[in-house]
Amino acid sequence: MRQSSRLFSLFILVVGLAVLLAACGQTTGNSAPSGAGESSNTSGTAPAASASQGSESTESETVIFQAGNGDIEVPRNPQRIVDLTNFYTGYFLALGVKPIGVSAGAMENPYFEGKLDGVENVGIDPSPEKILELNPDLIITFTGAEGIDQLEQIAPVVAIDYGKKNYKDQIIDFGKLTNKEQAAKDWVDQWEARINELKPQVEAAVGSKTVSILNPYAKGLYVFGHNYGRGGEIIYDEFGLKAPPEAQKEAIDSGAGWASISLEKLPEFAGDIIFTCPWAGDSSDPKIVYDSAVWKGLPAVKAGHVFQLNPNADTYNDPVSLEAQMKFISDSLLSVK
Repeated sequence: MRQSSRLFSLFILVVGLAVLLAACGQTTGNSAPSGAGESSNTSGTAPAASASQGSESTESETVIFQAGNGDIEVPRNPQRIVDLTNFYTGYFLALGVKPIGVSAGAMENPYFEGKLDGVENVGIDPSPEKILELNPDLIITFTGAEGIDQLEQIAPVVAIDYGKKNYKDQIIDFGKLTNKEQAAKDWVDQWEARINELKPQVEAAVGSKTVSILNPYAKGLYVFGHNYGRGGEIIYDEFGLKAPPEAQKEAIDSGAGWASISLEKLPEFAGDIIFTCPWAGDSSDPKIVYDSAVWKGLPAVKAGHVFQLNPNADTYNDPVSLEAQMKFISDSLLSVK
């Protein structure tokens, strides 16, 4: 996009900002549990795929990227990215691309410590005025987010369908978007090499034991599967471990990635090994579950095979978070006797 055109557009926006009525939103209106961090309002929809691909346009400084909101003309080498998703920030960091602005949830992820120095925290529900001040050349958000039409007046907007691509395909897409395709391929290669090294060790330690991912919340517990963060991608997809039959059916085979159960049904969904953390999406006290006779009576609890996840970090499933989760999850599984 030519600089003179961008300056003119910014001038028009500054004059008209007083009449903007809606802030750019982050929610997709889905009642499902948050895919990667309950501290934000961006829960995303239940997982489903999106096709993304980069190709050259008639202007050498831009490319066409197929996003969830259509074919978008974007800078070939974006330099000022504002990421409003929380959950995809780690993809850019893994590619060596530091956004200039990110949402509050990403700022709270301890796995990003030191990686977002100098980056603007745009908050949970940033206004177009706030984003305009950063003068972005690319904005990342979710499909279905409110205010996309207003954001498009500021800079090209790439909307992502949450969960439609697995994390390997997603980093390849972001590599195309940021002209970092080789870096994306290198990350996938290194990740798969690490999995191949650890998987036989984990299989030997776990054997035929089943594994559950359980989060207490106000109405019972969430049971998570293979594509909703909390280590599910590593436990079920990469290591190939099994969930209890009911959890396998409801949270994995269904494709939903999660299920909600009552405390009374917990024994049917609890595996021989449990990964768990308090639910950050409401104000419920997890001790209602953890101090209950039902929980304390679980074989995994009695055997000491319960491992606590970090609710501010392990809910994410981006490359940076996955790398950190890999160590905790593999160390935990290898400790099982």
